[in-house]
Amino acid sequence: MSDSPSQNVVVRVANVGTEELPQYATPQSAGLDLRARLDKPVVLEPGERKLVPSGLHIELPEGFEAQVRPRSGLAYKHGLTVLNSPGTIDADYRGEIGVLLINHGQVAFTLQPGERIAQLVVAQYARVQWALVQQSAELALTERGEGGFGHTGTK
Repeated sequence: MSDSPSQNVVVRVANVGTEELPQYATPQSAGLDLRARLDKPVVLEPGERKLVPSGLHIELPEGFEAQVRPRSGLAYKHGLTVLNSPGTIDADYRGEIGVLLINHGQVAFTLQPGERIAQLVVAQYARVQWALVQQSAELALTERGEGGFGHTGTK
């Protein structure tokens, strides 16, 4: 098995902050760590949400998106997560990437300038062409059928 991804994608980036560009923490990480572009520490009180700038503007190739996802350590240790997770950045967006953080923890959390606050995952996607049918009974049958929430149980 190879240690390199099956596809490398070139993404043009403008960094208007002083933080380093996002990096992969390990050779097989899927997400790049986004950092907070802050002039001074910012406090998030319990239940509070803030849009935190990253300093990054990107140009994704057509057919790709970037997903902003929480960092598991911040979520587990402090209750800090990305509110609209995953946040989608479309290929035609050129504004600064912002991370919508919320503090679900019990105590205030202080974000430090340059702190790693989220992950960015770049993914290819498919565009949909609808083939309209008149009734759901016209869709192909499967073993699962209409089984939805909780259908497979917990064990």
